Amino acid sequence: MKTIATYDSAAGTFTLEKNIWRGTFPIADLPKWLAFYRHQMQRYPAQAGNYALDVEALEMLAKQLEDRERGAR
Repeated sequence: MKTIATYDSAAGTFTLEKNIWRGTFPIADLPKWLAFYRHQMQRYPAQAGNYALDVEALEMLAKQLEDRERGAR
């Protein structure tokens, strides 16, 4: 079950999608969601692998946004 995180610059949001679940949030909340899923990994070790996919997708999105911002300077 792969997790995909996408950014909508026009709306200022990101969408996290996994299986049939999908959630869209303000881009400013990206660090909050990363922290949440990292905490879930620690809190529920038996499910850490599932949460790791969410963390990986969000980290990848955060890196893409950082790279985009660096390129715009």
